[in-house]
Amino acid sequence: MKHVFVFFFGILVSLQISIAQENVNQLDENGKRHGVWKKYYPGTQQLRYEGQFDHGKEIGTFNFYCKACNGQPMAVKNFSSEGTKAYVRYFTIKGKLVSEGEMEGKNRIGEWVYYHAGSNAVMTREYYKNGKLDGTKTTYYPNGTKTEETHYENGLKHGESKFYSPQGVLLKQLNYEADKLSGKAVHYDDNGTLTIKGHYKKGKKYGLWQYFKNGELELEETYPKPKNPEKQ
Repeated sequence: MKHVFVFFFGILVSLQISIAQENVNQLDENGKRHGVWKKYYPGTQQLRYEGQFDHGKEIGTFNFYCKACNGQPMAVKNFSSEGTKAYVRYFTIKGKLVSEGEMEGKNRIGEWVYYHAGSNAVMTREYYKNGKLDGTKTTYYPNGTKTEETHYENGLKHGESKFYSPQGVLLKQLNYEADKLSGKAVHYDDNGTLTIKGHYKKGKKYGLWQYFKNGELELEETYPKPKNPEKQ
């Protein structure tokens, strides 16, 4: 009797597995993916992705894997109930969070946060609009102090950029226009003492540039430099 029970139990389990497999990777009447979908790397048992569709629309949580990931996803997308927006997190193969933010389709939108390797400290905060950097990008040292602040518009550097030492001292202040250096430029040493002051125009030094040592003016140059008549 015991052997009969084991035999029928085995059949039941096999049927359940078979039914479960039949309910994966299904299409609706219009040929759109519907229900649970799982895809594997060819010739392996390693998942490429797993998630659920609602008549061709991604819903809920999707996990994406690399060939050597085993059970640790490299990316996790949580889709919103409306539209094509998803909150996305990227991981290392060991499960360390690398970055996170929102996407709409294939475009990054809003705030994205990146983390330092080996810690949970924030390395970068940046903002996107339609997949392009737009807003102030801030980068941090591992100790949490700012290392750089740069403003972007439509994917290009535009406006003020500031650079800092690990102690929070302003080291450099530049300005950009359409990704080219333009306007006032100022440099300081680790103590915050002025070392260089000048201007850029269309990515090149322009006008009077002054160089300081120990806070005292040491050299002045004017750009563009006059051509040497002997070399003409």
